[in-house]
Amino acid sequence: MVRANEMGQLVKARGFASMDQEKQREIARKGGKAAHEKGTAHEFTSEEARAAGKKGGEAVSRNRAHMSAIGQRGGQQSAGGRRTRHNNGTGNVANPNFAQNAMSNAPLASNQ
Repeated sequence: MVRANEMGQLVKARGFASMDQEKQREIARKGGKAAHEKGTAHEFTSEEARAAGKKGGEAVSRNRAHMSAIGQRGGQQSAGGRRTRHNNGTGNVANPNFAQNAMSNAPLASNQ
């Protein structure tokens, strides 16, 4: 593989970087398997996993635009699900003007 370096010069990739992705994946798989068999592979405890998850969540939540987008998508999905569950195929709940339309089609009560 050939790539450009920081100065724009073409350089040939060497070693692991020169291999195709499937070959890299196979070597990494074998290395991980060997580490587990040898007992030197790191396995997260529940405490370590909890700390890592908390750290990642804090990093993501600093991006306010990202969090806002997530909230908007969640709100749209939950509202959409609510409309689908409650209308029983009639379409009435999904149409916010249904009650108004129904009243406009109703016969007028006369003052007798």
